[in-house]
Amino acid sequence: MEFRKIIDQFSRFFVGGLFIFSGLIKLNDPVGTEIKLEEYFHVFSTEFTSLFSYLQPIALEIGLILVVLEVVLGFALLLNYQMKITTTVVLLLMIFFTFLTGYSWITNAVTDCGCFGDAIKLTPKESFFKDLILMVFVLHLWWFRKKYQPVLYTKEGHITIGVITLICFVLGVYAIRHLPFIDFRAYKIGNHIPDQMIAKEPIRYEYIFLEKSSGKEIKSEKYLMDTTTYKYKALIQLNEDDPDTKPKITDYRVFTPDGEDMTQHTFDGAKLLFIINDTDKASTQNIQTIRDLVKGIDGKLEAMVLTSTNAAQFEAFRHEHQLAVPYYFVDATVLKTIVRSNPGITLWVNGTVKGMWHHNDTPTANEVLTLVGQ
Repeated sequence: MEFRKIIDQFSRFFVGGLFIFSGLIKLNDPVGTEIKLEEYFHVFSTEFTSLFSYLQPIALEIGLILVVLEVVLGFALLLNYQMKITTTVVLLLMIFFTFLTGYSWITNAVTDCGCFGDAIKLTPKESFFKDLILMVFVLHLWWFRKKYQPVLYTKEGHITIGVITLICFVLGVYAIRHLPFIDFRAYKIGNHIPDQMIAKEPIRYEYIFLEKSSGKEIKSEKYLMDTTTYKYKALIQLNEDDPDTKPKITDYRVFTPDGEDMTQHTFDGAKLLFIINDTDKASTQNIQTIRDLVKGIDGKLEAMVLTSTNAAQFEAFRHEHQLAVPYYFVDATVLKTIVRSNPGITLWVNGTVKGMWHHNDTPTANEVLTLVGQ
């Protein structure tokens, strides 16, 4: 019995703490969760049923609800709140998450589950085994769900969970209407983008040879040229699992409407980049403020619009909203990664990110020029 109590306590704090941690990281950036859900819905609409395509337009709302639920369930476990319901919902979520990560691992359809947002990157395989381990403790909690006594009285428990739910929704909506509280992305303020496009550590290889006379396996970081003595067997990467051998940014490319590569140009000097990913989904409520900013920096700073919308559609959008800024094309996923706002604004000086703004927080020309040093 004493051992079961120890497992009870550990399971509650382990599962509850992990749910809270995972949920708060994603609550910091609900738009990032939206992007990941859109990716899953797209894959499932292709592989299973087209009905999943109808969920893509409401991926943000679904994501916010799931993230808030994750945090609330974590606190509910810590408080032994309504454990029959809580553990059942947690178990259903874990079955769902385990299926997602397992499917991603087997098919490689989604290369990052987004379990911990951009803060901690896990491969589908790592995510799947993480979920399997977690499932053991979830099943323990569910099996003994009728044995747990609530930490708080019923009324106080309802109030506490209600307040936590409200706070989570407020934080999530604020992050959506502005920017993430903490930025874990490669394009965050202070990062030098060209450096993010280069691996920090070189890939190291090891050659495997067999000694012909004895059959003994020989390992060498250099290729052994003596073919009379050694027979080549294999080549393995020593630091395959080291994330520093892979650049943080691999897909940032900028092109003119004529197909000219302008990627390097965005790193030269000071550039104020207006990110308008999809004109059909772009908010225009602050377009006048953006026009005032463009007018204020005219002749003092180069402005560029980065978009994934086709030329004809963007030309119509630009003329409709009198946005006199040259535009260039970038992949849609990259633009969503650069700034969690459509439109969004970011200031780069010689490739270093100096500022980033949601369109609800559009800066004045003086604020931008001050960051540039003018």
